[in-house]
Amino acid sequence: MRILLTNDDGIHAEGLSVLERIARQLSDDIWVIAPETDQSGLAHSLTLSNPLRLRKIDERHYAVRGTPTDCVIMGVKHLMPQAPDLIISGVNSGSNMADDVTYSGTVAGAIEGTLLGIKSIALSQEYNLDGGTRILPWEVVEERAPALLKKLLGVELAKGVLININFPSCAASEIAGTRVTAQGKLSHGLTIEERHDGRGLPYYWLRYGRGKDVPAENSDVAAIRSNHISITPLQLDLTAHEMRATLENAFA
Repeated sequence: MRILLTNDDGIHAEGLSVLERIARQLSDDIWVIAPETDQSGLAHSLTLSNPLRLRKIDERHYAVRGTPTDCVIMGVKHLMPQAPDLIISGVNSGSNMADDVTYSGTVAGAIEGTLLGIKSIALSQEYNLDGGTRILPWEVVEERAPALLKKLLGVELAKGVLININFPSCAASEIAGTRVTAQGKLSHGLTIEERHDGRGLPYYWLRYGRGKDVPAENSDVAAIRSNHISITPLQLDLTAHEMRATLENAFA
């Protein structure tokens, strides 16, 4: 089985090294094609106005000056002798759940693989903060992901469906179980912070934060908050099918 690995945290991210160790429990045919720099929050974007620069690390490790989507296309369409059987994107530093999946470059890597007709899975590890420092229990995803991936390999996914897996921030021994979940909902957490440079001119940062939402019981957010591993099937079809009849009547 040939596996392509990518991420959005960049080629030097610890989560990518964790992912490679996970993948090597499934196969020896592993290719790593990841962004040269951090591409967090770039979602399913393409690099169209600049050339893609490729840096070869060794025969099966490459860095691309581009997005996770660029990396998947570069791997499948150019670098690999044959298309992979599986694409895994991650392991992201931090969860990718609820509305955040629309921003996520990690999920986007799996989206692009799904568009190419390849079984694709996104993995993310939640963290805690200690005085502003991220504390990531990488041992949780490294211990639990291999068995989950082996099970998912035996599941035939419907066309246009990808899998998004989030791991809670707790000790591996404190995992409460695994839940198949729905994409949850969180309050919009982005605000604008204005600052000023040395000449007094304004510039701006996006600031990220969340409220105290009460998540739906079957959601990815609820699962992670209760120390469960969350497995969410996502689909490429964004059509709001339940609204079609309403709109058809409105425009009849």
